[in-house]
Amino acid sequence: MANPTQHFFESQRLRLSYWDWGNEVAPPLVLVHGGRDHARTWDRIAEAFRDAYHVVAPDLRGHGDSDWAIGSQYGLPDFIPDLVRLIEIVGGRATVVAHSFGGQVATVTAGTYPEMFTAFVGIEGTSSLQPAEFPEMSPAWMREWTERVRGFEQPSFRVYRSVDEAAQRIAEANPRLPADFVPDIATYAVKPVEGGYVWKFDNWVHGRTSMEVRRDERVHFWQAITCPTLLFYGDQSHITYRVSPDAYKYFPNARAVTIPGAGHWVHHDQQERVIEEMRAFFAEVHA
Repeated sequence: MANPTQHFFESQRLRLSYWDWGNEVAPPLVLVHGGRDHARTWDRIAEAFRDAYHVVAPDLRGHGDSDWAIGSQYGLPDFIPDLVRLIEIVGGRATVVAHSFGGQVATVTAGTYPEMFTAFVGIEGTSSLQPAEFPEMSPAWMREWTERVRGFEQPSFRVYRSVDEAAQRIAEANPRLPADFVPDIATYAVKPVEGGYVWKFDNWVHGRTSMEVRRDERVHFWQAITCPTLLFYGDQSHITYRVSPDAYKYFPNARAVTIPGAGHWVHHDQQERVIEEMRAFFAEVHA
């Protein structure tokens, strides 16, 4: 497996990282990770498609080796300029594969800039449409949000004594991960500090923003996506209550596939099946 090269670009005054698997003459394929994750979790998916695509994967703002957004701006709208800029860098139009929170970022972006997406694959990335505790902007909602983000001002990072200890925590969080892939994920997920290692992601990514796209509003973006769409779900996902498995009904051109024996990280848990489904989907799109 040849290693990708790391590059950086500027977006909204932030220096953001992305990894490039080469083959620049091929059509672009952009892989977008989920919350508290990083770009190199896509290594094995990227390897499977690098011969046919120019594969790149960003570290989202506040994640991996990308800058943190000072001021805690991590709502869905804040990520749109970042993804748009990366797609411009790789050619202005791309096939996008995204997981979890990255799927939410990608669907909002695809609904806002449909002309920039050739095809879209979402992996457990369509958020639930169930009513939120505060369905409308109100003083109660604003107070709850304010108190939550103020709480992040008190650092609470767990320090791991070694990368191996961090890898053990990753394996505990998802026992289905291939054991030989866990050390690679851990290597790019942590950074050294006094006494050991901490996760790279900014704790403020939990806070999002006071001007968030609300659950029922996300349908408007799904309905505006014009490219062919494939949505993956795991039949053993632990966040079933937080995703909308019938979201494909709101997309103009989409179908959904539920993968047996897969949890939330469908592309890790059943990697070969996901790659097989993606290859067939891409063949249909290009045909």
